[in-house]
Amino acid sequence: MSQRGLLIVVSAPSGAGKTTLCKEISRVLPNLQHSVSYTTRKPRPNEKDGEHYFFVTQEKFSKMIKDKEFAEWALVHSNLYGTSKKQLSEMKNRGIDVILDIDSQGAMQIKDNWKGGIFIYILPPSFDDLKRRLTERNSDATNEIEKRLENAKKEIPQYKMYNYVIINDKFEKALEDLKSIITAERLKIEKFNPDMITKKFNI
Repeated sequence: MSQRGLLIVVSAPSGAGKTTLCKEISRVLPNLQHSVSYTTRKPRPNEKDGEHYFFVTQEKFSKMIKDKEFAEWALVHSNLYGTSKKQLSEMKNRGIDVILDIDSQGAMQIKDNWKGGIFIYILPPSFDDLKRRLTERNSDATNEIEKRLENAKKEIPQYKMYNYVIINDKFEKALEDLKSIITAERLKIEKFNPDMITKKFNI
């Protein structure tokens, strides 16, 4: 149906649930692939290299920056994160819709350098709820949680730069909202291949 794959960019403050939403939507929607980012962050318990992130050294990441291998990259919570330009282009050129969960810095780089992106911001129901989620997931030290909460105060106002906002209060509802956005974007007239219409209807 589409000539080239959609580029769907999802951002959120840490703990709002964007990665879980992106992984689940790519599981339930056909022809949608979750882009795996590179990071210098250490793996959390149960995280697998190549599945959750490509975990690389600072030196490797710096070389990839120098070689211009990233579509976007950013320093987030004292760690580097980036999206492979090659991986992104290959998937889109094959007609695969790609979903990225990246921070606002990276999202704005994509917005500036790639045409036709769809930008979605995920918010928690409240700041107190965000604090509770970060604490309950029990994967970061107390000082790291405080840092993420301080960053969230700066990041949340950037939702205005996105096309859509989803409040992740109940996961099933947020997932359905995300699915609705992607489905609607796939049905836009500019996403259809006119040659296909001409062939099917002899017009």
